[in-house]
Amino acid sequence: MHIQIINFQLNGVTEAEFRTQCDGLAGAFAALPGLHSKVWLADPATGTYGGVYTWEDRAAMESYLASDLFKAVSGHPNLSGITSRDFGVIEGPTRVTRGLIGAPV
Repeated sequence: MHIQIINFQLNGVTEAEFRTQCDGLAGAFAALPGLHSKVWLADPATGTYGGVYTWEDRAAMESYLASDLFKAVSGHPNLSGITSRDFGVIEGPTRVTRGLIGAPV
């Protein structure tokens, strides 16, 4: 498993408009090969938004980073200050603490 955390700020769009855009994009993310889950993040107090992605492996994440979907999102004029960090998962204790619910065993 591999985790990716993406954060950004909104630029020229309200949170309500952004949430509507997210609803429209959710299906495209759900169809990504190797993506087990995406948790959509919002912190209106700081203006920070993003997602936590659980990938099958680093290769699946890298395929997403090379995809047209990522290029469209990362180049979107309503998103600024985009950061992406990725982490390997220590699977044993993560399973004990239910961090991979729904992921294949």
